[in-house]
Amino acid sequence: MIITGLILLSAIAILAWGFVRARPYGKIGLLSWLQSAVLMLPWLLFFALFALGIYINLAGVLLLLLLSVGIYIALGRQLRASGQDYAAKRAAAMASADASQDRTGDRGDRPDASQAESSDAPSDAEPRPEAEGMAIPREDLAQIEGIFGIDTYFRTETIPYQQGAIFRGNLRGEPEATQARLAETLQERLGEKYRLFLVENAENKPTVVVLPATVDPPKVTTPQRILAAVLGLVTFLTCMEAAGILQEFDLAQDPSRWAETLPFAIGLYAILMVHEFGHWFTAQRYAIQLSPPYFLPAWEIGSFGSLTRFESLLPNRSVLFDISLAGPAAGGLLSMAMLILGLILSHPGSFFQIPSNLFQSSVLVGFLARAVLGSALQEPLVDIHPLTVIGWLGLVITAINLLPAGQLDGGRIVQAIYGRKTAGRSTVITLVLLALVSLANPLALYWAALILFLQRNLERPCLNDITEPDDARAALGLLALFLMLATLLPLTPSLAGRLGIGA
Repeated sequence: MIITGLILLSAIAILAWGFVRARPYGKIGLLSWLQSAVLMLPWLLFFALFALGIYINLAGVLLLLLLSVGIYIALGRQLRASGQDYAAKRAAAMASADASQDRTGDRGDRPDASQAESSDAPSDAEPRPEAEGMAIPREDLAQIEGIFGIDTYFRTETIPYQQGAIFRGNLRGEPEATQARLAETLQERLGEKYRLFLVENAENKPTVVVLPATVDPPKVTTPQRILAAVLGLVTFLTCMEAAGILQEFDLAQDPSRWAETLPFAIGLYAILMVHEFGHWFTAQRYAIQLSPPYFLPAWEIGSFGSLTRFESLLPNRSVLFDISLAGPAAGGLLSMAMLILGLILSHPGSFFQIPSNLFQSSVLVGFLARAVLGSALQEPLVDIHPLTVIGWLGLVITAINLLPAGQLDGGRIVQAIYGRKTAGRSTVITLVLLALVSLANPLALYWAALILFLQRNLERPCLNDITEPDDARAALGLLALFLMLATLLPLTPSLAGRLGIGA
């Protein structure tokens, strides 16, 4: 109940904060805020009624989802139309200003298209002060500065940054097309020596950053491949150990019973592998290389999932979203299918007997169990098929990987939809909530420690880190986050009683 209340308060605070930030941007800002509000309101309504002990059935939830998605898409069309009008007016104003400067002859450091290359290029006789301390060689810097123009990105200042440089200026075209054009021109001039990023600076303005190819994501080494293989083997063993615990014996103390745990371990490991295949298959579509999965063994549930690194630079945030969502979608769908099939196959005399109160530990599983098993959940013990347990654990593993933190799948999804600032804030909030939950469940503390030491950093920016994913991806991302909450949040005692779950 307390966790549900905290989620509601957090969501309301986020909406209020978003409204305050959106107001200065006028119609475009308010439309963007309304999109977020429309997608959040069904979940706010669901959890508010849930906290009050009022149950909305599955048909009602689906109806709310369809209405919110329809309104979200309609608002998205208005937002794009307003954005195009704004961009056209801004381009016309800039063109008018450039034409005025051309007539007066006061160009300053504003070159026209024919002068874009020569005016920005430094000479050996008169090196510019801004080139001092630059890690990029002067000849390369001249070539890089020459790719900018008034019709793409109007450069105003060059600042040394790590091994490359930041080029401040004004974006004159569409982010995706401009980044692609600048990157292509840079490659024509200097080959594969440098990478061009279009990102937002601290003032939320589009900024170009150029870094040498030496900062590309590192490739996996042989020792790392060996480590991944060892972790995969250990994780399979912990899946077998988890199966033994569920059958009320310790496999480490009685290894002769390994055959009893094997089917369970294979089922759970299949979910983990399907999850990773989802990532890999989608990455192959975009020609993105991934590291081998580093599985995280856990005695209690078999595994916490895995860590997977990008070994290629991502072209845009839509690709980041698609690859990040593909794994949880594949593993989650398989887990859901196993859970539902297991519930259907459950009957008196099934292999497992679990307390009916255990179904109160998950909103999603509790609703599904109530829909399939009916009044059987009112008995002290419920006989269930082993697939039910495997699917349930698979959903839990998928859900904890969808937590919006760092480089977890959920953190990458939030970063893809809302950007790096929001992803950073959601990481902090998630770690705080895990710390609070760990007071009742030590497993949450273990997972929080893993995130803090291994996954807390955000994913590196995409080459085009400005363009946001489309409306359909945003809706899918929020749906995935909602299902994560529905899997991990427990039923309140009052709602469980109304549903008839528990003796």
